[in-house]
Amino acid sequence: MSATATTATIAVNPATNATAAAAHAVTIRDTVITIPTYEIGTADKNPEFIEKRVYQGSSGRVYPYPVIETISDEKRDKDYRAVIIDNEYLEVTVLPELGGRIQYAKDKTNGYDFVYRNDVIKPALVGLTGPWISGGIEFNWPQHHRPTTYLPVDYKVEDLPDGGKAVLCHDTDQMYGTQVVTKIALHPGKAYIEITAQLYNGTALPQTFLWWANPAVPVNEHTKTVMPPDVTAVMDHGKRDVSRYPIATGTYYKHDYSEGVDIGRYKNVPVPTSYMAAHSDYNFVGGYDFGVGAGILHVADHHVSPGKKQWTWGNGDFGRAWDRNLTDANGPYVELMTGVFTDNQPDFTWLKPYEGKTFTQYFMPYKGVGQVKNASINAAVNLEIGPEDTFGSAGETEGIEAQGLAAGQGRVTAYATGVYEHATVTVTDKRTGAVLYAYEGTISPNDIVRAEFETGDAKPTDITATVAAADGTVLIDYTPKPVTIEKLPEPARAADEPADIATNEELLLAGTHLEQYRHATYLPDPYYLEGLKRDPLDARINNAYGRLLLRRGDFTGAERYFRNAIKRLTKHNTQPYDSEPHYNLGLDLLYQGRDDDAFDMFYKATWDDTQKERAFFCMAAIAARRGDFTDALDYVEQALTRNTMNIKARALRAYVLRRLGRDADAAVALAENLTVDEFDFVSGNELVLAGADPAELKGLMRGFHENYLQAARDYAFFGAYDEALALLGEADRTKPMVRYYEGYYLARLGRDAEAKAAFEAAEAAPSDYCFPNKLEDIAPLEAAIDVVNGAKAPYYLGCLYYDKTLAERAIALWKRSRDLDPGFPTVHRNLALAYYNKRGDAAAIQSARHEIERAYELDETDARVFLEADQLHRKIGWTYAQRLAEFEKHLDVVAERDDLTIEYLTVLNLTGNYARAYELMG
Repeated sequence: MSATATTATIAVNPATNATAAAAHAVTIRDTVITIPTYEIGTADKNPEFIEKRVYQGSSGRVYPYPVIETISDEKRDKDYRAVIIDNEYLEVTVLPELGGRIQYAKDKTNGYDFVYRNDVIKPALVGLTGPWISGGIEFNWPQHHRPTTYLPVDYKVEDLPDGGKAVLCHDTDQMYGTQVVTKIALHPGKAYIEITAQLYNGTALPQTFLWWANPAVPVNEHTKTVMPPDVTAVMDHGKRDVSRYPIATGTYYKHDYSEGVDIGRYKNVPVPTSYMAAHSDYNFVGGYDFGVGAGILHVADHHVSPGKKQWTWGNGDFGRAWDRNLTDANGPYVELMTGVFTDNQPDFTWLKPYEGKTFTQYFMPYKGVGQVKNASINAAVNLEIGPEDTFGSAGETEGIEAQGLAAGQGRVTAYATGVYEHATVTVTDKRTGAVLYAYEGTISPNDIVRAEFETGDAKPTDITATVAAADGTVLIDYTPKPVTIEKLPEPARAADEPADIATNEELLLAGTHLEQYRHATYLPDPYYLEGLKRDPLDARINNAYGRLLLRRGDFTGAERYFRNAIKRLTKHNTQPYDSEPHYNLGLDLLYQGRDDDAFDMFYKATWDDTQKERAFFCMAAIAARRGDFTDALDYVEQALTRNTMNIKARALRAYVLRRLGRDADAAVALAENLTVDEFDFVSGNELVLAGADPAELKGLMRGFHENYLQAARDYAFFGAYDEALALLGEADRTKPMVRYYEGYYLARLGRDAEAKAAFEAAEAAPSDYCFPNKLEDIAPLEAAIDVVNGAKAPYYLGCLYYDKTLAERAIALWKRSRDLDPGFPTVHRNLALAYYNKRGDAAAIQSARHEIERAYELDETDARVFLEADQLHRKIGWTYAQRLAEFEKHLDVVAERDDLTIEYLTVLNLTGNYARAYELMG
């Protein structure tokens, strides 16, 4: 230690003995907790084809999820299933019934809720499908905000090898078919939450995703976002705008910061504002409350977790109104979001067919350190070099850099997430190796080292602070980098119109971008079609457009473009470098039921190493369908040499081993499979077939019919119709798609009479909330149409095609459904939407009016349809008096929705009925 250094070891909780604490076991409780809750309304039974809705900079489409549009004004106590994990430092509460979010996270050493604690569940209608709540940590995937943020997920608790405990939450996104298993864990002796996520695309087509963990943190006049020291610029959603950071000097979010304002401080940002770090080479981001001396840090490898963001409603009247909307008494918060495989919103990453990605991120409380300069999962360090930051004279007096230090003085503060005895904190002048400060002793969540020292003639960039364990392992270090004012990055700009783009390559990239980012208002079609107009056999664009049509269920249309791509690729060489069009054509033929032709295309695709894994997997499925289990095993094992994360290939292998009579090998395979993915329901069912207790599998599947449907589809893919039917027999048989699939699989087995009975049961089942959208749904619905000629199957298939932008197919199917059952209101309503939105000519508009009015006439309790009818009446020129007459005839329905009530009040005022409007408002 230098002669002039002063050291303080801050005992945060003197009553806690570090050595005794280290022996504290991690516990986990699967329990029920009671939280005062403002209940949500009943989900709308109508399918919501929300088009061109911008949500978080991307598409706001929600189908096949239902939408909730009402919330109660009164709260009541409500019980929630909760998993509470506890170690000596932290207590973490997870709610599987609300998307698997972390609801509470407390630092037990000081009683600090290091994520925002909301003591009520008070949703507001700002989520993708309606309700969304503030507080805790929300895991946003595969888009922002999570579609299932207010829905239950599958879960289980788990013991870890080191004595830690975890809860695993599993969710399959019903829009795109991608899956996630999120493991939330505490370890003994560690003051951090470990989040391990395993993403998997279980579909045969590439899908996109983003991942933003969204911790809310409490804020007040003392709080500041802690960005890494190299963050000098931040960007808005979609990189539309840019600002310097932390001192903004221009206009950002339409607010003037030209006098120079630290926008890292909550108190200085008066308007709703998002900003994301333009770039950082550090592995952390966080927030700190200088009033209580505590905060939160997120740590993850910046190579896979570049996203560092703050969102605030703003420290102003608007923000405080939103505080009241989302909590009763817990005050304001900001969101410190952390993006993995993404650095902006929207910024989507591809998951190729059957690809898995895994990553780990950590959230931890910290205290006493202030403006952290670097952090790892082991420790955090702050190094401040005087003189005191003169920006304090502009009004900042708390937590400013180098507060209280003069020139030639420095301060180091170190915090650790575990107990490190005989640890060292050293500050050195790297020019000479001179030690400016040295400490040896205990560092822990309860023992924080803080010291001041003399810097001599060393410049800040000459000084290194190092925190190390007793064996010399560096826990964290930091050396200041030269301060440079770099040019601000350029905001993103929209793609040009297709005709204005010079090259086919740029047209391809523009179309791919629109697909990847799920653009809300532009389709990729014009870009692909412009390229094909210029060069009809362009292999890349034919493949991309064919894949887009395949994704939409236009199988015959897609085939043409894949064959064009192959024609160009094989013009000079029959073995092209890229065989993706062969794989895509094989997949397309498979959906058309042409298994033999598909098999040939897949085999050709295996010549390209990039396509080998997915093609061999599909070949294995076809071989299993044929009963050629020896060949199927060979093919699936070749697939697994390329991708051991293909969960479905693993399950197929276990099934084939059983069918070959190799029960011992199958048992080994199943054990390995369920280690990789404990929510692999096919492997779980194979285990049950081998004699295991079915209770665990039933618990994991939690009676959710979509879980049973997915497992049944997986079995059916490789011809295991008996196993698929057995699973469907355990599902909720009031769900129409369960019975349609049952009928389809029975028909595949030649059990035609039973198939017809199942299709008839599907037709008679309640249609509310049945929103098919998967490519696999097409064949069962088409089969039902052929066998029983009912009204519901064409209705459901029309919904699927309309969602996939094939409106004319949808209209034809809906007209068939309407003619078969004129008394079904929803099909009239859907036809009205399609006529007005997709045709739009005078005749179509008149048809739309007729259909929407007929829909409401058939069900005068449906407030959504009344709203849509009024919207159409307004657009076609109805007078205020005409609309008022309709409102007055249906006041009970109008009262069910706030938007209808507001529209009614507006019409009252516009027709001069001020007294009546005033009476209603009062």
